[in-house]
Amino acid sequence: MHSQKPPKSGLSCKMVLQAVGKVLRKSKTKPNGKKPPAEEKKHYLEPEYTKVRVVDFDLKELVVLPREIDLNEWLASNTTTFFNLINLQYSTISEFCTGDTCQSMTACNTIYYWYDERGKKTKCTAPQYVDFVMSMVQKLVTDEEIFPTKYGKEFPNSFESLVKKICRYLFHVLAHIYWAHFKETVALELQGHLNTLYAHFIVFVREFNLVDPKETSIMDDLSDVVCAPLPAAQNHVTER
Repeated sequence: MHSQKPPKSGLSCKMVLQAVGKVLRKSKTKPNGKKPPAEEKKHYLEPEYTKVRVVDFDLKELVVLPREIDLNEWLASNTTTFFNLINLQYSTISEFCTGDTCQSMTACNTIYYWYDERGKKTKCTAPQYVDFVMSMVQKLVTDEEIFPTKYGKEFPNSFESLVKKICRYLFHVLAHIYWAHFKETVALELQGHLNTLYAHFIVFVREFNLVDPKETSIMDDLSDVVCAPLPAAQNHVTER
């Protein structure tokens, strides 16, 4: 169904996400050493890190539904792209996220449990949890009956609820990266890309009410900072 396209003028949401993706794909070098224990102090809130972005404009402009685009088309396109980029962002630190270093899927003071298709609650390691998430999302976004790509194919009635489910799980992955692997992200000099991806994702899910605010509240301190435009004195693209 993806026959309608937004106007080519200006900077599009897809252009920004593609730019972030290109840089992440080039980041193959890993910092030396083992992953340190998950820090209690939220280093990702320190100004020297939060001010680092790869874009310097209002992300709200990128997520607003274009007049020419169907809502479900817009949700499908953005959700699929966020899935690919968050999966890519996680891959940059995946060798440090092991069953030994991350024995549970944590973020701040929260432990996430996996629920299978039968609703069975399972405590698993962070890499297992992320693998479950990515496998589940991959299956959904490649299912033509759920994320149709052919012209004239309708979206299912359950589409919005499935998008909400996907976004909730993707948030868990982002939160874990910040909480348990921010030092590795800084060592890779990818904090600007993580901040930009996170801010763009949060602005998007807020715009369309895709994730319960109670779910994302554990990261509100970060969201309040990185989702706000940079001060005028710093209003330029910052990349390290």
